[in-house]
Amino acid sequence: QVQLVDSGGGLVQAGGSLTLSCKASGSLFNLKAMGWFRQAPGKQRELVAVITNSGTTNYADSVKGRFTMSGDIAKTTLYLQLNSLKPEDTAVYYCAVVDGTNYYWGQGTQVTVSS
Repeated sequence: QVQLVDSGGGLVQAGGSLTLSCKASGSLFNLKAMGWFRQAPGKQRELVAVITNSGTTNYADSVKGRFTMSGDIAKTTLYLQLNSLKPEDTAVYYCAVVDGTNYYWGQGTQVTVSS
C-alpha cells in the first residue's frame, strides 16, 4: 500500500512564501514521476509541477519563476517552495506519485493567500 503525506500549507499574505513537503512510502514498483497539483474552490485540479524519474521537470506557466520544486524522487521525497504568492494561488495542494499506470495522492494541504 502506498501512502503520501503532504504538509506545509498555511495562511500567508500576498508576496509571502511557503514550503510544502511530501513523503511517499510503501510499495512503489515502477515509479515514473512525482509532482504537485492544486485545486481551487469550484475549479478542476491542475498540475503545478512535476519531475520524472529521468529528472525532467515541468512547471505550469502560472507558477514559473515563483515556485521551485526540489527533492529526491529516488527517495520519494519532494518539496515545493512557493514564493511571491498571489491570492489566485489559494488552493488545496496535493502531492502525487505516478507508479506504472497508478496515481497516488496525498491528503492535501491548504494554501491561503490573503490580499
